[in-house]
Amino acid sequence: MNRALTLHDVIVVGAALVCGAAGGVLLRVALRWLGERARSTRWSGDDIIVDTLRTLAPWASMAAGVAAAAAALPLTRTVRHDVNQALVAVLILVTTVTAARVVADLVRSLALSRSGVAGTASIFVNITRIAVLAMGVLILLETLGVSIAPLLTALGVGGLAVALALQDTLANLFAGVHILASKTVQPGHYIRLSSGEEGYVVDINWRNTAVRQLSDNLVIIPNAKLGNTIMTNFHQPEQQMSVMVQARVGYGSDLDHVERVTIEVAGKVMSGVEGGVVDHETSVRFHTFGESGIDFSVFLRALEFSDQYLIKHEFMKELHRRFRAEGIEIPLPTRTLVLPDQDRAPLPGRPAI
Repeated sequence: MNRALTLHDVIVVGAALVCGAAGGVLLRVALRWLGERARSTRWSGDDIIVDTLRTLAPWASMAAGVAAAAAALPLTRTVRHDVNQALVAVLILVTTVTAARVVADLVRSLALSRSGVAGTASIFVNITRIAVLAMGVLILLETLGVSIAPLLTALGVGGLAVALALQDTLANLFAGVHILASKTVQPGHYIRLSSGEEGYVVDINWRNTAVRQLSDNLVIIPNAKLGNTIMTNFHQPEQQMSVMVQARVGYGSDLDHVERVTIEVAGKVMSGVEGGVVDHETSVRFHTFGESGIDFSVFLRALEFSDQYLIKHEFMKELHRRFRAEGIEIPLPTRTLVLPDQDRAPLPGRPAI
C-alpha cells in the first residue's frame, strides 16, 4: 500500500461493497418482476432481453462496488491494475456464458418455429454455444495480455491429428450439418428409410438422429447413414397427404349410387374428424373387376401423417353403416368350383374319374 489504512478508508470500502451487493439484489428483484410482465407479451424479444439483464446486471453492480472499494484503498498501481483485470475477466466470463445461453436459445427457438413442432436441432445449438464460448475465451486471454497467436497455431497443427483420429465422428457431424442446411430433414418430419425404420424426427445432434416411432420407441440413426440412404419424407413438399382407402361392392350394385354415397360419407368424415381437410374434394375411382365384386379406391386428405389412422377408422365405420342402410352389398370373397360330371366323357388329355 502507498500509505497506512485509515478508518475512513474502511468505511468507504464497506459502503462501496454494501452498495454494490444491495444494487445487485435490487436489480435482480426488479428484473424478476419485469420478466413476469415480459412473459405476458406476444413479442419474445423482451423475454430474451430481460433474461440477459437478470444475469449481467447484478454481476456488473457487484463488480462496480468492488472497483469503487479498490479505488478507495491506498493500493499500489500494480495491485490496482491486477484487481481491475480480475474484475474485467469476471465480467467477460459472465457475459460469455450468458451470451452462449441466449444465442443457443435463439437458435433453438428458430428451429422450433421453422419445424412447427416440439423438435430440436441440438447440433446447431451445440455448435453455436461452443463458438460463442471459444470467442469469449479468446477475448479474455487477449484482455489479460496473453498472446493467442501461438495458441491458434498449435490448434491448427493439432487439429490435423484430431481429424484423422475422429473421422467417423466428423463424418457424422458434417452429415448432420448438411442435412439441416439442405432442409432434407427437419425436426418434426415423419420419415421412412429404405431399410424399414420410420417415425418422427425428434432431434439431430452432432453424431446421430433420433427418430420416435409411433410406438414411442426411439430409433438412433448415425447422420452419415441417414445422409446416404434412400428416404421418404412425408412432410415434403407439404405436410398434408393423401389417404387412400380400398373398398369393394357387389356386381349388382349401381356404381353411380355407390360413388354418390361414398362421397357423402367422405365429406362428413372430413368435416367431423380431427385431422381431416374440410375443403378437400374426395375422389372415387373404380379400377378392378375382382373375383367377388368391383374394387374401387377412395382418396381422402389428412393434415399430417398420423392423422390418417383416425380418418380411415371413422370412414370405414361410417361407410359400412351407410352401405347397409342403402342396401349396397359388400361381398364376401367367394369362388365357384365347377367339377366335371363323372358320367360325362373326360376332357382330352385327362383320365376319367
